[in-house]
Amino acid sequence: MVAAAIGAAGLMTLSIVQAQQPAAPGDDPHFTGISTVLDGKDLSTARRRFEPGARSAWHTHDNGQLLYVQEGRMRTQKRGQALKELGPGESDYTGPRIEHWHGAVPQTHLIQINVGFGGETRWLQRTTDEEYNGKK
Repeated sequence: MVAAAIGAAGLMTLSIVQAQQPAAPGDDPHFTGISTVLDGKDLSTARRRFEPGARSAWHTHDNGQLLYVQEGRMRTQKRGQALKELGPGESDYTGPRIEHWHGAVPQTHLIQINVGFGGETRWLQRTTDEEYNGKK
C-alpha cells in the first residue's frame, strides 16, 4: 500500500515536471505553427494611477513604449501630432526616441499599464496647460 502511494507520487511528480518543461518549437498543443517564447530581459512593466488632470512631462524612450488604459481615460500626445484620448482597453504605441507625454483627462482618473522595451527614459520639459488642453 505504501509502495503504491510512493509510486503514484513519483509518477505525479514526473508528469508535473514534464508539464513545466517548454515544448519543442512547433510541438506545443496551445499553438498552430511555430511560436517561440523570447527572452524578456529588456522589458519593463508598471501600473500607474493618475488623478484627474495629472500628467507626465514630455519624455522619450530609447526603444519605445506601449501604453494601455486599464481604467479611466487617458490623454496623450506625440510632439507635432494631435492630442488623443483613449478609454479602457485601448492602447497607444510610441516609437523609439519620439517625444511624448501622457496622463489623465481633467474629469476622471487613469490607471495605465506601460511596457518599456529597454534603454533609458529621457525627461524633458513639463507639459504646459496649453499643450494638455490641446491648444498651440
